[in-house]
Amino acid sequence: MKKIILFALTLFSVCAIAQDAVITFAETEHDFGKIHEEDGRVTHVFEFKNEGMAPLTLTNVRASCGCTTPDWTKTPIEPGQTGVIKVTYNPQGRPGRFNKTVTITSNAKEPTVRIYIKGEVIPKQVKPVDQYPIKMGKLSLKSKDAKFGTIKRTESVGAPKEVAIEYANQTNEVVTVAAETSQNNEGLIGLVVTLAELQPSQTGQLIIRLNPANSNFWGPVATRVYLIVNGQKDENNFIDVKVNLEEDFSALTEDELKNAPILENLPERIELGTLKANSQFSKSLKVLKNGGNNPLKVRRIINTGKDITVNAGKGEIKGGKTGHIDVKIKTQEAGDYEREITILTNDPKQHSKKVIIAWTIK
Repeated sequence: MKKIILFALTLFSVCAIAQDAVITFAETEHDFGKIHEEDGRVTHVFEFKNEGMAPLTLTNVRASCGCTTPDWTKTPIEPGQTGVIKVTYNPQGRPGRFNKTVTITSNAKEPTVRIYIKGEVIPKQVKPVDQYPIKMGKLSLKSKDAKFGTIKRTESVGAPKEVAIEYANQTNEVVTVAAETSQNNEGLIGLVVTLAELQPSQTGQLIIRLNPANSNFWGPVATRVYLIVNGQKDENNFIDVKVNLEEDFSALTEDELKNAPILENLPERIELGTLKANSQFSKSLKVLKNGGNNPLKVRRIINTGKDITVNAGKGEIKGGKTGHIDVKIKTQEAGDYEREITILTNDPKQHSKKVIIAWTIK
């Protein structure tokens, strides 16, 4: 009796296995060899067969990175039939050798299998026209952004910080180059044109020099430099200049720090209450208390709100005294309003303080 039961169980197991779907690939790896980046995407088709006794369904096909895209047979594959997995690789911006994996999940006896692609991307040749992609009249530039990042105002003393903007003449005629700053420069920027007259295929540089010690700028600053090509100024031909100017407290002595100004008890939020719609509102707020000995200087109040103006009523506040900021608002329709301002001072411990100004219009 035991032999009969054992035989029956064995037969059942064999039948169950025989009724599984079985996925087999003609190949599990493809080598693209050397491919050229400028030729774009390449695709290889992997063919597989269901050698089991039940329909085969691929539940998921996932590539190891976003540069590889699989597409596959979505319908069930009957026993003895075949399906495909198309694997596409994008070489754009990926020079060098690559090895990628595609993982296949299915209802087959072996539920997870993998296929592989590999190859080598030959980088595209960089042409002169690609090096200078930005057009400004008959001039071509590598970049139109001069980003200095965050610097101390004292860093430029004696050795100005510089950013070089490279330009080229890719025309068949002579091109002249000049530059000027926007009107709000106030001595912050100096300009040097290394080559004012360019023959065809010649290149030059516009040197943008930062001199914050010669200006009254504090905090984040955004300004522009305009290129004048062949004697013509076009308002669209500009270079963005951005820098964040911080005060340098590193040279203060122990005695200077002990007597330094202190911006004391500045509220994080100021409620103006209920205002009348479509009117002009103004108020002086006594919130700038100097808890130190030396004068507290308001360097700048940064405000991005177009409907609110905030100025320091007094730029310098003596020790132990309280100054004020002047707030002017052009009110709009009914609603609740909040605007954030940033007050920059010469307090070495908290030289930048954010304040929310809030009001309600009815």
